[in-house]
Amino acid sequence: MTNLLTVEKVTKSYKKTAVLKDISLQIADKGQIIHLKGINGSGKSTLFKLIAGLEKPDRGKILLSSKTNLGALIENPGFLENFSLIYNLRYLASIKSHLDEVYAEELCQTLALDLHTHTKMKDYSVGMRQKAGIIQAIMEKQNLVLLDEPSRGLDQESLQKFVTLMNQLRQQGCNIVIASHEVYEKMEIDECLKLEHGTLSRI
Repeated sequence: MTNLLTVEKVTKSYKKTAVLKDISLQIADKGQIIHLKGINGSGKSTLFKLIAGLEKPDRGKILLSSKTNLGALIENPGFLENFSLIYNLRYLASIKSHLDEVYAEELCQTLALDLHTHTKMKDYSVGMRQKAGIIQAIMEKQNLVLLDEPSRGLDQESLQKFVTLMNQLRQQGCNIVIASHEVYEKMEIDECLKLEHGTLSRI
């Protein structure tokens, strides 16, 4: 079985404070949901940034397989604020290929967003921005998805739709890592991990 991600003894510090200490992790390509827990400042977002290549570790290695198609929502999603949702999704998709608008429309309908609205991103609520961030992380049918506090700002109905969508993606073979304080009822979680004092452990 192919490992989509291998993290080997990764250490990361900021201003001489160690945030991550000798972190090791492997994620196989088997269709799974991994719940990453930890208090604010425990290093969850930092780990995601390192995996996504937004930052570099001080020590250790992060290896992505040639088969890995990575999608990520890390901290607050960033958009071209003066443009519409569809413009943003088309722009993001163009970096690798092009937007599958049929699939994007399906995802928007699932999460109760209007793909074709002329509303600018700067006028979106926190919950709407979060849903747009989730969509951009999965719209290219990525097989490894990192979601950092994805349910921030979601109402109860949207949260239930999010859980259903994650379970569907898992069944389709997607591998999802969710960093969150939430307890996701009815989500098919395969493994729970905890970041505490810079170290990673299984729960």
